Amino acid sequence: MKKFTSVKDIGAPSGYIQEAIKIKKVPFTPEKGRGKTLGLLFFNPSLRTRMSTQKAAKNLGMDVMVLDINEQGWKLELEPGAVMDGSTQEHIQEAAAVMGLYCDVVGIRTFPALKNAAEDYQEKVLNKFIQHCSSPVISLESATRHPLQSLADLMTIEENKKVTRPKIVLTWAPHPKALPQAVANSFSEWVLEAGYDLTIACPEGFELSEQFTQGATISHHQPTALADADFIYVKNWSSFKNYGQTKEGLDHWMLDAAKLEGCPDAKVMHCLPVRRNVVLSDGVLDGPNSLVLQQAENRIYAAQAVLNNMI
Repeated sequence: MKKFTSVKDIGAPSGYIQEAIKIKKVPFTPEKGRGKTLGLLFFNPSLRTRMSTQKAAKNLGMDVMVLDINEQGWKLELEPGAVMDGSTQEHIQEAAAVMGLYCDVVGIRTFPALKNAAEDYQEKVLNKFIQHCSSPVISLESATRHPLQSLADLMTIEENKKVTRPKIVLTWAPHPKALPQAVANSFSEWVLEAGYDLTIACPEGFELSEQFTQGATISHHQPTALADADFIYVKNWSSFKNYGQTKEGLDHWMLDAAKLEGCPDAKVMHCLPVRRNVVLSDGVLDGPNSLVLQQAENRIYAAQAVLNNMI
């Protein structure tokens, strides 16, 4: 496998989900990655993605090199044919090629600018690394997707589901700042590719790109969407239609205990970090139905399953 950027790189996700569950039982297999090096390049902050991927690599016996590009690297030029007489010091063509020489697998984490949808959805940084890096590339989150998170999410659903086809709801939540659509896009894409039914609840104007939601049910009435849910994935995202914008006066979309009365057994998920009592109430987040810590732990085994297939 030369790249892992979306569920489309692996086809049906069931094989990777089962592999991750198997790895969780016996995670430490250092002979598999001995002598291999994983390079991790971060254009924006990270806690779970950074630590879980490093842990996964260590479980496989790999060496890990981490670079925070904004603080520790040169400012990169992305455009071909650029006359580099301005603020950029290194072209991505050389940077990606060098990382490919130093590392057996390279992970890249980028964020969108949230100013121009066409530019963000081109995934310019990620795709240029794939183009110029000779080693396999893993997306550690991009402008449009977060595949390692989504694999861990589906693993978590597989471990907790009580029926073959549970009702899965992705619900929008308020947030004080504009956030990318990446996690929501990716979760939708993976859930639908896995063959589950998906309901997406969001305020009008916050519908995700249809590129990721074909086959999902879209609802603008959260209580109706949540009724009889088996899994509720809570996440904020900024508008795709009015790209990068958010809106005030939507605090009532926060998920609290009262909203679970119509689905008292529903398991609640969130990718973290989460703003307590803004996105999720303390009562839900700390309650018995919360899966957020299990999701976070499963990030290790999701990353390890992907690395297994690359090395």
